[in-house]
Amino acid sequence: MAGNADLRVAVIGAGPAGIVAGRELLAQGFTQFTIFEKAAAVGGTWHLHSYPGLACDVKAAAYTFDREANPDWSHTFAERAEIEVYLQRCAEKFGLDSYLRLNTRIVSAQYQGDGTWRLASDRGEEHACDIVINAMGNQHTPLYPDLAGMDSFEGDSWHSTEWNHDVPLEGKRIAIVGSAAAAVQIVPEVAKLADHLYVLQRTPNWILPRGRKPYSSVSRGLFRINWLRTLHRAFHRKIMNLSAGAFELGHKTQERVEAMGRKHLDEAIADPALRERVTPQSRFGCKRPLMSDWFYPAIQRENVELIPSGAKTVHERGVVTADGQDLDVDVIIYCTGYKVMDFERIEVVGANGRSLGKRLAEIPEAFKGFAVPGFPNYFFALGPNSLCASASFFDSAEVNLRCIIRILKEKEAAGARAIDVKEEQLRAYNDWIAAERERFSWGVGSCNSYYRTPGGHTPFLFPGDFATYTRQRTESGLHDFDVQ
Repeated sequence: MAGNADLRVAVIGAGPAGIVAGRELLAQGFTQFTIFEKAAAVGGTWHLHSYPGLACDVKAAAYTFDREANPDWSHTFAERAEIEVYLQRCAEKFGLDSYLRLNTRIVSAQYQGDGTWRLASDRGEEHACDIVINAMGNQHTPLYPDLAGMDSFEGDSWHSTEWNHDVPLEGKRIAIVGSAAAAVQIVPEVAKLADHLYVLQRTPNWILPRGRKPYSSVSRGLFRINWLRTLHRAFHRKIMNLSAGAFELGHKTQERVEAMGRKHLDEAIADPALRERVTPQSRFGCKRPLMSDWFYPAIQRENVELIPSGAKTVHERGVVTADGQDLDVDVIIYCTGYKVMDFERIEVVGANGRSLGKRLAEIPEAFKGFAVPGFPNYFFALGPNSLCASASFFDSAEVNLRCIIRILKEKEAAGARAIDVKEEQLRAYNDWIAAERERFSWGVGSCNSYYRTPGGHTPFLFPGDFATYTRQRTESGLHDFDVQ
């Protein structure tokens, strides 16, 4: 049987997860792999998205790869451009440049029945491999609202994911549809330019103070010392891990965080009517928590109007809100989120002609977030329920991918042609998910957010702390798979 160096691995996506996959494959002796990326450069979300104000809401010190803390962050929270530079520098440092195939969108993956897969690209090329690691991110596909008349609008319109930099916003009347993660970053920037800005809010969100501060030249100099830089990352990573209780119903940490959010709101907005309109009605963590120092000041500007209503229809000149207001605008910007679990983004056909997209559309679940029965040798870098809310994206990806690649080593050592996760292992794990999620604000039936599918599933977050997340993956191995 061929050794590690001969196993052909295809990694789809060159964002943070794809970079982790490449680094771990090399570290474990796998050298026959290709990282396919649809864009012209590495970086994933941080390369593709470019809306004004785009920044990370995780402390920069924690938002890095393990053993690769960044000494160059300019602020405590990093903006898009710095993160993109960091990711591209890491890909080069990890030795991944020769493994990259850029400007190549994989559109389908077909299992061949003999332990191999055949991938097809948008160029009509075909690529054979033994293993597929799907490292595509979850914030790429724009989710537009279903509004009658959207095509009739005569002005300019776009989704925050696909920002149109060719349209000047100075002096324009602008409607931003949505008030969540993208909007809280975009609104303060657009408010500086617009003649009048309408912000359409269906439901208010928890917003915590961000407290973004520049690192001093002294601090940045100290970060050049490796052990200090590593310690700084470990400290912020630990603080983030301790936040798990903020999402747990009845936990004292959740109560403290909600008090912090109310204090931020009370101090930022003096007008009681406006303050009531933006006071969240759900528990912290039901919807994605937000961080901003500038959203509340922005909606109090004279040229900004927050409307506590969603959009109902669109016509040639603007938007009609659900509460009947007719807004005459020049530009509509949809800050309405992403299709976060778009498993049908590529066509994946497994054993016996099974469609992965169809299966996961019905029941979005996987074993430990990385394997689905009936799809041998196919793995998600971060599939259903594999994002831990109390850890950075990097930490979740690294733990999951180290587990996957360790299992690949076990597969090769066993001389196996293909491995397919056992149905009973999938069932036991997801029964645990269903029971545990009830402890969390995002997992209960009363919570209505993008975390929950129309079918009642909650495939986005992991229902537990990072220690549990790590332990479960440490316990996983070839014994969880049928070996062929």
